[in-house]
This record gives sequence, C-alpha cells and structure tokens, in this order.
Amino acid sequence: MELRICGRTISLPRVVHPRPLNSANLLVGEPPSFNTMRKIICLLVTGFCLIHNLSAQESPAARDQRMQWWREARFGMFIHWGPYSVLGGVYHGHQQQRGGAEWIMNRCKIPMAEYQQAAATFNPTNYDPEAWVLLAKQAGMKYIIITAKHHDGFAMFKSAASKFNIVDFTPYGKDVLDALATACRKHGMKLGFYYSHAQDWNNPGGAAARRLSAEGWDNPAAASVDAYTAANDGHWDPAQMSTTMDDYIDRVALPQVRELMTNYGDVAVLWWDTPTNMTDAYALKFKELLKLQPNIITNDRLKRPNFPGDTGTPEQQIPSQEEVDGKDWETCMTMGTSWGYKSWDGNWKSPETLIRNLCDIASKGGNYLLNIGPDAQGRIPTPSSDALRAMGDWMKTNSEAIYASKANPLGPLPWGRCTHQQNAADTVLYLAVFDWPTTGKLLVPGLHNQVTGAQLLADGTALPTAATAAGMEISVPAKAPDAIASVIKVTVKGFIPKRTKAATKQMKTGELD
Repeated sequence: MELRICGRTISLPRVVHPRPLNSANLLVGEPPSFNTMRKIICLLVTGFCLIHNLSAQESPAARDQRMQWWREARFGMFIHWGPYSVLGGVYHGHQQQRGGAEWIMNRCKIPMAEYQQAAATFNPTNYDPEAWVLLAKQAGMKYIIITAKHHDGFAMFKSAASKFNIVDFTPYGKDVLDALATACRKHGMKLGFYYSHAQDWNNPGGAAARRLSAEGWDNPAAASVDAYTAANDGHWDPAQMSTTMDDYIDRVALPQVRELMTNYGDVAVLWWDTPTNMTDAYALKFKELLKLQPNIITNDRLKRPNFPGDTGTPEQQIPSQEEVDGKDWETCMTMGTSWGYKSWDGNWKSPETLIRNLCDIASKGGNYLLNIGPDAQGRIPTPSSDALRAMGDWMKTNSEAIYASKANPLGPLPWGRCTHQQNAADTVLYLAVFDWPTTGKLLVPGLHNQVTGAQLLADGTALPTAATAAGMEISVPAKAPDAIASVIKVTVKGFIPKRTKAATKQMKTGELD
C-alpha cells in the first residue's frame, strides 16, 4: 500500500495477520485489531512527517530574505473584529468580569443558538476598509493582521466550509476580508490573517479552552456549569460536541485555511492562536497548506513545541532584555483592556506609553503589533484612532529610528532607549531620550568610537560631542524637542562591540490554552 504524505509517496508493508495459535503452540493472544494497526500507522506517518519537516528547513539566507520586510517594518496593526462586538462585553446586562470581550461566549457560557442569534444581527454598515488602511499608514504601521476567524468560529469571509460567516449569516452579506485586501493592495500595505485553528465554539468538534463561570458573570448556576465544563473538556453546550475534533479539522478548519491562502492574493502573515487540543498530525496538515503562500510568515502558536513558526508572540508585555535571544519576536498589545470591542472600556493607554513602548520594543529587536477593536457598526473607537494619529505625528519625524533598525548594542541606558543601523564603515545610533537632561549634557555610557556627527532628528540641529572616560557626552538644548521621546542621531566610525547581555530567561509568549 502507498500513501501520499508531506509531499512524498511512502510504501507501507502489507499487514498479514498471523493465524492464532493455541496454547500447544506456545502463543497466546489475538492478532492486532484494525484500529490498533491504524493507530500504529498514524504514529509512523506522523513521525515520518516530523522528520521530513525538520529536513526541509530553508537555508538561513532564504529565511533572511523571506523575513526582511517584516524585520524592517517594526510596527503593525492588529484588528480583532467579529460578532462579539454586537455584545460589546455585556451579557444580559452583566459586564464580563475578566478577559477580552471577544471571549464573551466562552466566559459567559452563552449557548450556541443564542450566540448565533446575536451574530445574525451583525451589520457593520460603517465599515470603511480604505479608511482603516489609511489610518494605519498615518500611524506609521507597515502591515495589518485581522481576525479572519476568532474562537467563536465566525468567519469574516465567504466560506464554503461553514455557513457561519459574514456573507451567508448576516444582513451585511459582504466579505470584509476581500474589501480590506483590495484597500491594502491599493495603498501598499501588507496584509495577514489571524485564524483560530483549534478553538471553535460554534462549529461542532472545535476545541474549547475551559474558563470558570466567575470570569463571565455572577451566574447562580455556576457550580453545575463549571462541573459540566470540567467533565466535557471545556465545552458548555452539548451541541458543540455533536462531532469529533478530527471531523472539525477536516471539514471546517483546513478548508477555511485553504480559502484564506487562495482567495485574497498575497498573504503576508498567518497568525495562529491557542493550539488547544492540537496534535502534531493536525499541525502537519495545516503546514502543508502554507505551501500555497511560499513567502508567508507564521507565529509560534500552531502547535508547540514541534512547530515553532517564524516569530515569538509575547502578549500584553514587552520582554526584558534577559529574555531577548536573537530570534524574531513580536509583542501584541491592546490599547485598552480588551482585544475585541468592549462598550464600557475606559482604561486606554496614552500616546506617551504607546510611543515609548514602540521605542522599547525596537531597541530589543522586536515588532509592535498594536490592536484596535472596531464596534458592531465598523467604527474604530475614538481613543484608538486619536492615539494612532498621535503616534503618526511622532513617526513623521522619528521613523528613521524605528524602520529597519537593529537592537541596542550598548548596555542599559538610564535616560531612554537606543536602536542602530550598521553601514560598511560606520554605525548610526538613534538615541530615544525619554528623560531629557536638565544639565545640558547627555552621557552615552561606554561609547568610545570616534564620532563623525550628531544631530536632532526633529530639526537637524548639529550637536557638539566630547569624549570622556565614562563615554561620549552630547551637549543638548535646554528644552527637549519632543516631550515624549526626542531622538538624537549619532554616527560613529567602525563597529560597536555588543554590550547587551545574552538571554538568561525564556521569553514569555502567548497562552498555550
């Protein structure tokens, strides 16, 4: 028998069941059952594919070429949007107690039929994909990643694999991904898709990460509900379990990923999330589909540890210097307290926090994937759009310090952050100064290379420098050009020996769920 797997044909030996012998022949037991042989063959196939997976790694040069645009971008927009925005983090008058509003179905234990009634009203008539793309460009973002399907199982695109999609299930009736892809192509914006491949709370057979009822609302039946989810692998509605995960993967998830890989032109990123109950065998099937987009970049959430993808994904946090190990990584972060739209969110990060986060992340060699959560009408919350415009104002002057930058080669800097770019004969440092010196002197500790120029990015003003035993000293104006982060560009001869310490801790990444 021959099987076609992982792009190769392998031959399996014909299994011949031996004739059972009686005790006189000194052999006890029955021949292996069909199911047993099937399990053995599946294990062999999975092992073969894992070996093939490891042996098919691209060369470092090819990887660098594929990752180049992403490493140069440094700043992208995340969009969490779906029918959960209809609820806005509120269930029957109860504000969701914990987590992002996109998790409301799970945390509040909303039955499938009830959630689908809410989804059927989703009608984002104010959706303007071109305005979204232009806002991202204004902010200085170079790529957009949108939730094609979140854990609620609702596809934001036309799908033949499930009628639970925005075209077939809602009065809106249009493919929002198609419109966004058109706008991105028009304005030179890279586009990627988030896809919940394992968790799916509305397409039967999908996984469900267990959450306690107290994370949703004060449900008087919480004890019995929690007992039910404990006994049913996180599921709270019998309708979710009417088929198997094998069936869900083959019937819904794989066909939908194929649709995403074939119907929207170039796809820059596929952003997997929460590999709940995933197996290596499932993951191999998904990875095969990535061949439809040879240049695609993926993250580390398909299936751990055998499928690390291209990028690490610290969530809602910026790694410490001790966690930075030279691998590609991307911090994803909300502006408020939720990924999906939460109608009562009143805790928004300031432009100062967001801009300094961007500087901090770039100084450690990472990317910043900053989220917006549009409402059910397709409107971006005003605090988000205002903050993005403020970031754009800063980037108009200082983007040179962010795009295509390399991590800080110096040690810790008490007044701010540093990125650099390396040329053939010299090094260009970008010093993002958060705490402007009141003495008129800024010390760059340990920098002893010969300086060939120093200037403010804000207006090009040349700044005097002096070599000291402690490092390079820059004379600066009394007032900071920018109250949030003023950037000084310093060019020195030669290379700067790296003084940042090697990683001593493992980088924290997104939840395993």
